[in-house]
Amino acid sequence: MIRPTVVLVHGAFAESSSWDPVISKLVPWVPRYRHCQSLRGLKIDAAYVAGVLATVDGPVILVGHSYGGSVISERRPVRAT
Repeated sequence: MIRPTVVLVHGAFAESSSWDPVISKLVPWVPRYRHCQSLRGLKIDAAYVAGVLATVDGPVILVGHSYGGSVISERRPVRAT
């Protein structure tokens, strides 16, 4: 079974270490995780997170806190193929 990678996106008034208590509980169950945030504006941050997601192989669980929830919810136009 392929375990998912958990990608954590923190809020605007936090930093990646704010996820430390969560990560300590996740690691026994989901050993693959990443945290990311650039705090440069909603569209730029959403594009940054999308770039991080593009580097992850396999399933992803995407988690956002506060402003991070807006970032992971930001929709980019999708071209029909």
